[in-house]
Amino acid sequence: MTQQSTLAPPVATEAGSVQVRNVVKRYGTATAVAGVNLDVRSGEFLSLLGPSGCGKTTLLRMIAGFEEPDEGDIVLAGSSVVGVPPHKRPVNTVFQAYALFPHMSVAENVAYGLRQRRTSRAEIGARVTEALDLVQMGTFATRNPKMLSGGQQQRVALARAIVNRPKVLLLDEPMSALDRKLREEMQLELKLLQRRLGITFVFVTHDQAEALSMSDRIVVMLDGRVQQVGTAEDIYTNPATSFVAGFIGKQNFIAGTVAGNGRLVTADGEIAAADADAAPAGSAVLAAVRAESITVSTVRPDTDVNVVKAAVGAVSFLGETIQYQLTTGSGHELLARVPPLHGELLPAGSTVWCSWAPAHVQVFPNPHPSTGGQ
Repeated sequence: MTQQSTLAPPVATEAGSVQVRNVVKRYGTATAVAGVNLDVRSGEFLSLLGPSGCGKTTLLRMIAGFEEPDEGDIVLAGSSVVGVPPHKRPVNTVFQAYALFPHMSVAENVAYGLRQRRTSRAEIGARVTEALDLVQMGTFATRNPKMLSGGQQQRVALARAIVNRPKVLLLDEPMSALDRKLREEMQLELKLLQRRLGITFVFVTHDQAEALSMSDRIVVMLDGRVQQVGTAEDIYTNPATSFVAGFIGKQNFIAGTVAGNGRLVTADGEIAAADADAAPAGSAVLAAVRAESITVSTVRPDTDVNVVKAAVGAVSFLGETIQYQLTTGSGHELLARVPPLHGELLPAGSTVWCSWAPAHVQVFPNPHPSTGGQ
């Protein structure tokens, strides 16, 4: 069930607010965005998260003005912008490719938009200096973009976007080309910059960890529709659908049937789940258990609730956790992530006991009961 209202709430008029009202975008017979309703609060960091082809970039491009909706309305600061060209909207966009002009210096790149608006030379100089200082690139003002690293080019692209003082900054996977360490550093810097500026950020990403670490709220999308909107904690701990549960973090899905009395019947025995009885007895469901909720031990736990015997397959040391790929007696594979125990790894081929608490089990309808999974 998608969390998407069909009734348009009152239009907000704050400078950085964005409202998307029943927006549809088609390309031929394909529907890229299918009736999306969304409210972006002024000054918040909101991420559009989903797999490739889910419609998140198309939605961002419609807010920017590079695409127009076939149906619906887009409202910025209380005024509809449908039909308004990009350069007349109070937004700026940072793309995956930073698109810096190679024949201009860093300062000239940042000043370009101000010159197009015929801003005075004195004001251009002051605002370019301010923008470069904000992104810690003031000492690189005279450099050519070709002489900069990927992270430095990204900072220049951000400075060029914020120098125009937009009400809303749109970011389309701007860190996808960076290596992991630099990407994590830039995530922190970008969030700090957003808080300092107070500008509304709408950020597109397919990286769950990136969205979780940076966002005030996250919009999870699939097939052009909003699946869930909420804080990182809301979406992680209370996913609205099996798709959201599986897309955020490492999730195990176990097919079963509701037996009543808080139990599900699976190929490896009964599973106790706190919300098992939310579905009628006999219903085909998926029990979702996160990898970090599973305890792995060579000694059988002193409980009969949610205990499964398994064989250890692949073992991965991830630093702060150890990841075990486990195969149960029925042949079902589970993924467990546990803290290192005295630095020792359980070897592949070991026989272990897996267990988890009923409170850590979430139950969803099984959309494909005949195949036993999603």
